[in-house]
Parts: sequence; C-alpha cells; structure tokens
Amino acid sequence: MLPAYKYYMPPGPDFGPFVYSSPHSGRCYPASFKKASRLCALDLRRSEDCYVDELFASVPDHGAPLIAATYPRAYIDLNRDVMELDPLLFRDPLPVEAKTTTERVTAGLGTIPRVVAIGVPIYSNSLPLVEAENRISRIYHPYHAALARLLKQAHDQNGWSVLIDCHSMPSGPLQQDVKARDIQAQAATNSYADFVLGDRHGASCDPRLTVCAEEALSKMGYKVSRNVPYAGGYCTDHYSNRHEGRHALQIEINRALYINEHTLTKKSSFRALVKDINRLVAALSRIDLSSSQPMAAE
Repeated sequence: MLPAYKYYMPPGPDFGPFVYSSPHSGRCYPASFKKASRLCALDLRRSEDCYVDELFASVPDHGAPLIAATYPRAYIDLNRDVMELDPLLFRDPLPVEAKTTTERVTAGLGTIPRVVAIGVPIYSNSLPLVEAENRISRIYHPYHAALARLLKQAHDQNGWSVLIDCHSMPSGPLQQDVKARDIQAQAATNSYADFVLGDRHGASCDPRLTVCAEEALSKMGYKVSRNVPYAGGYCTDHYSNRHEGRHALQIEINRALYINEHTLTKKSSFRALVKDINRLVAALSRIDLSSSQPMAAE
C-alpha cells in the first residue's frame, strides 16, 4: 500500500506562507479497484487532473511545499467533505451523519465517486460500506492531516497562510459537477477560459491574491475567469478563514492547453505551460498579505 500523498518540500526546515495542494492528480489505481470497475483504464482516468502535480513542480523553488495525492479522484475524492457518501453506491446503511443530499452526492460525485466525471458509472455492483471506511482511513484522513500540518506551520511561521488548490478542467462542459447555470454563463463567452480562479466569490481569500493571479496570467496572454464555472470546492472553503489570515484560492487549468483530452497524453505545449506556471508561482510568492484587507459587506 503506497502512502496517501507525496511531499515536494523547499530546502530547510522553514518555508513561506504558501502551501500548494494537488488533490486530484493521483494516478495509482489499485488492482482491486480496477477489477471492481466496469470501465477501461482510460475511462477511469477521465476524472484525473492529469499531471497537475508536474505543472506545479517548481513550487519548492519559491519557498513553498507541494502536497500531491497518490490515489486518483475516481477512487477517493479528497476535495469533498468526508461524510459526502452516496446512498446509491453502498449496499449497507450509511451513518446517520452522512451528507447524502448535497449537489455533489446527487451527481454521483461524493467522497467515494459513483461515476467518473463524464457521468458514466464506475462499478458493476454496489460496495460494502467498509470499503469506504477503509479508503477514508488509509487515504483521506492522512492526506488532510498532512495538509493541515503544512498550513499550520506556514501560519505559525509567517502569521498568515495561503492554500493554493491546484486543479485542471475539461475544455467543454463534460463534467456533471458543473451547475447548469454556470455552463450557460460560460458558454455565453463563446469559449472556455484557460484558467478559472475560484475564491468562493471573495469569501476565501484577500482580493489582492486573486487579482495578483489574474494579472499575472493575463499578462502571459491567458484568458482568465473568476468563479465561473468553478468557485472553489471543499478544500477552498474548509481551509480558509480570512479573519484569521488563512486564505485559499483554487486554480483550474484548461486541459486543452497541455494534454490531448481523448488520449490524455501530453502535448508539445506542456513544457511552455510549466514555465508559465513557474512565473505565476513566482508572482504569487511576492505578495504580502500580512495586513489583510477587510471583507466587503454582503
């Protein structure tokens, strides 16, 4: 059994206020999972944030740690509340505290997904609840414990902290976890953005952080959207508290920029995007949020 995550740490015991997380780029598919699935290997990978950990590999060079998932999103989704369990997936009764009616669970995209991102069922048969419990204890809890430790250290050492939650997105409305109204709003722009910055509509981070990321990417020629169609998920919400100087920003990268979305192989543009992500990380590393701006009144 492999560890739940990989660390990429900057040199020395201390680091700056930034922590980067890639919870969906894991690509270790257990043999038992592949046997239980009705899908081929390529279809299982449709939910993967392919190579996002590699895109952000320069993060330690800028004084920040990167934590990346080992196991794939189709196996366990680390960007969900631990109790988002799907009653349609399990043959046993769920705990009374299970959150069975959230939008994600209803779409089949709970902590243990029932479908891949394109909406196709993963399993031939329902699962015993103990399977979810094992994945959660072996993977979910260790990952979040490690991420929480990194953020605490960053905050303790700097007086403020930032989680950059790193993801990729399809170039079209292929995922069930995109709300219909967001698909329509995005479609109205005639093309999907290259990057989507999710700050939960200003709630999860100081606006200067979002502005810095947007300006850096725009200057490189990328089309940037804020919060549409992705405003930030569980991690962005859970690990942010602006009043305490704890900020979180989700970054979604259009997969068409760097992979063939049908074969999931890297394009020749992959290296150029790595260089641009390095420039983005460098720009973010220069920001100082030690004196955070107050939240705007609702």
